[in-house]
Amino acid sequence: MSTIKRILVTGGAGFLGSHLCDRLVAGGHDVICLDNFFTSQKSNVAHLLGNPNFELIRHDVTQSIWLEVDEIYNLACPAAPGHYQYNPIKTMKTSVMGAINVLGMAKRCNAKVLQASTSEIYGDPEVHPQPESYKGSVNTLGPRACYDEGKRAAETLFMDYHRSNGVNVRIVRIFNTYGPRMHPFDGRVVSNFIRQAMRGEDITIFGDGSQTRSFCYVSDLVDGIMRMMDGPDSFIGPVNLGNPDEFTIKQLAEQVIERTGSKSKLVHRPLPADDPTQRQPDIALAKSRLGWEPTIKLRDGLGKTIEWFNSIDITNYRAPTPNY
Repeated sequence: MSTIKRILVTGGAGFLGSHLCDRLVAGGHDVICLDNFFTSQKSNVAHLLGNPNFELIRHDVTQSIWLEVDEIYNLACPAAPGHYQYNPIKTMKTSVMGAINVLGMAKRCNAKVLQASTSEIYGDPEVHPQPESYKGSVNTLGPRACYDEGKRAAETLFMDYHRSNGVNVRIVRIFNTYGPRMHPFDGRVVSNFIRQAMRGEDITIFGDGSQTRSFCYVSDLVDGIMRMMDGPDSFIGPVNLGNPDEFTIKQLAEQVIERTGSKSKLVHRPLPADDPTQRQPDIALAKSRLGWEPTIKLRDGLGKTIEWFNSIDITNYRAPTPNY
């Protein structure tokens, strides 16, 4: 029996999706990358276009598409607050209708399908660190709800398709991830800080900088996602994937300044509504069921990320929205 699979990656030209496509193509699989290029870059996968086992399709996951596949990684959705708040209704549609479309395809093809969920489903957590059993503290009416609730609804759809139709699903909850190919204007804290530091601009910290995040390097994260997809059918998740090392935003800014040799100063702005004060994954389940934990420390990962930012011409990148 052939071990080569036909694999669809929605959002495959994005930051995370492009690294996943790299790994799958290198593994010899027949990979279909589907993306509408709202916040992604064709340059992220341009190096793959000459491979006979790679295909790129410009398509919006909210619209039906008919493909024959063995596995689906559903990564399509803007993930930075400035981008998902730019068109919140479209963000919700991407999460909900996108999930319905890939689940329908998986049901028809008898394919495995993995949902890239998020730590944001925990909201501003009252439990720290956050285990998968924690049900979250999310404001359904706030400006971040289009993303948080969209991802929560997608998890519900995955479980209902599994229970009602026997679809073979997987759910991973992804915590902050960084690395090469982050869009310079994606509005995420790592890319913001690096871009500002390299330009010698003031580094903008929202709030007093004491809020915490846990930063996972992209290669570690992709390894966790693939382990989940390839794991036993008896374990569908959800499972947290992230680096449990916790840093304040101020500590991150100081590390970026040190690593870039920048003269940038820290400036403070008001904290946005519903911005989580703490974010740290409990990865005991990933360790025990997947044998997975991150290996790359923040200092080393930042070095690789800054090296990539130094290698690109930032004028070739267009901010997807005014909010970054």
